[in-house]
Amino acid sequence: MRRAGAATARLAMALAPHARCIWIACGPGNNGGDGFAAALELVRRGRRVTVTFDGDAQRLPSDARDAFDRLCAAGIPIAPEAPVHFDLAVDALLGLGASRAPGGRMRDHLRRMQTRGAPVLAVDLPSGLDADTGQSSVDPGVAGPGLRHCLSLLTLKPGLFTAQGRDAADVVWFYDLGADRASVPPDARLPGRPAHASRPHDSHKGSFGDVAVIGGAPGMTGAAWLAATAALHAGAGRVFVGLLDDEAPSPAADDALMRRNPRSLALDRMTVVCGCGGGTAVDALLPEVLSRAKSLVLDADGLNALGRHPGWRELLQKRAQAHRATVLTPHPLEAARLLETDTQAVQADRLAAASQLAHALGCTVVLKGSGSVIASPDDCPRINPTGNARLATGGTGDVLAGMVGAALASGLDPQSAATQAVWWHGAAADGWPADRPFSASQLARQAGLGLAPPA
Repeated sequence: MRRAGAATARLAMALAPHARCIWIACGPGNNGGDGFAAALELVRRGRRVTVTFDGDAQRLPSDARDAFDRLCAAGIPIAPEAPVHFDLAVDALLGLGASRAPGGRMRDHLRRMQTRGAPVLAVDLPSGLDADTGQSSVDPGVAGPGLRHCLSLLTLKPGLFTAQGRDAADVVWFYDLGADRASVPPDARLPGRPAHASRPHDSHKGSFGDVAVIGGAPGMTGAAWLAATAALHAGAGRVFVGLLDDEAPSPAADDALMRRNPRSLALDRMTVVCGCGGGTAVDALLPEVLSRAKSLVLDADGLNALGRHPGWRELLQKRAQAHRATVLTPHPLEAARLLETDTQAVQADRLAAASQLAHALGCTVVLKGSGSVIASPDDCPRINPTGNARLATGGTGDVLAGMVGAALASGLDPQSAATQAVWWHGAAADGWPADRPFSASQLARQAGLGLAPPA
């Protein structure tokens, strides 16, 4: 706890080096003890602090009580109310293991932190956030100009990176407290920036695989063209478009995209991206796609068709037995249909939902959303750290499906293909110029050549 307090104090001074007042809001458990230890360290370093305490000193855990007693012995008072003005707020109210939503004065203190505009530093976890699921019992609200920081202690918590965690903590810091955690298996992995592809000079279009996009029912052809455009710009050697609307014209966007009758495609030699804008028309082709595609990305209406015809799941399981690469890219509602539950249940534990689906169907699953989860049957899930709310618009999921298809066609295994595609997809949105309009069609052309080939 003394190490945690010292680390919190050091970060507080770095975040607000000229602060005239640092408010430290302490709660009734060990998280509050970390706050007491931080306050003592800050005062020793000449900083002005205001400490509030929402709890009963007689009921503090032993380590937290020791920190409280040391604070009092140093002559640092507990303030009856939060300060009117502060330059940094330290949230040490609730940490790991909080089982109920904060109420009363604690709730008021959290609301004051959120609305005053000063930066907030949460110790270990933002109060009310579940460390495993990212679900919060506190509405993050609309943040002011100050960033929300979190100093995660001992280990990074999955909940900081998915569901509501991304809104609860804008910036995550980490300190291991000097403990050796190497022997503890992870609950999830946080992938870093993938290596850019390095293409040999002595290569040709056949070196990077063929992608066939099957979708685009009447009135929804744009989705298929988006996926195909993304696959082309993400580096696929050749891209074919098998529209389910025979009468639809071809856009003049990319002459390199080749239109074909979907029934004429050599599925057993291609990576197939199926379902983008497919409507119910995709049902007629999906069993053949599931049976024959060399590798497969199943998206949107392809997933909905799987939900309507549960017997087709056996075809997915046969693909797994034959070691044919398959990636599903559901959003939460599509995942809920496949799991025969509802969106709320999926979002309540995104890592568990993605893992359950991956094990049930024997394939890699990308559960899209804030902190997209990539789950495979034989490894712990990965949580994607890139992306922002720009992606919350129609067509961006079609772009992602095309990017995953290009990665599979290059020879990457399903988990690596999904992980890299999701990372670059989000990174494109993160790096989007503020003065440039954002759209899925523009995003498809920014897919780039970042997908790395196998070693």
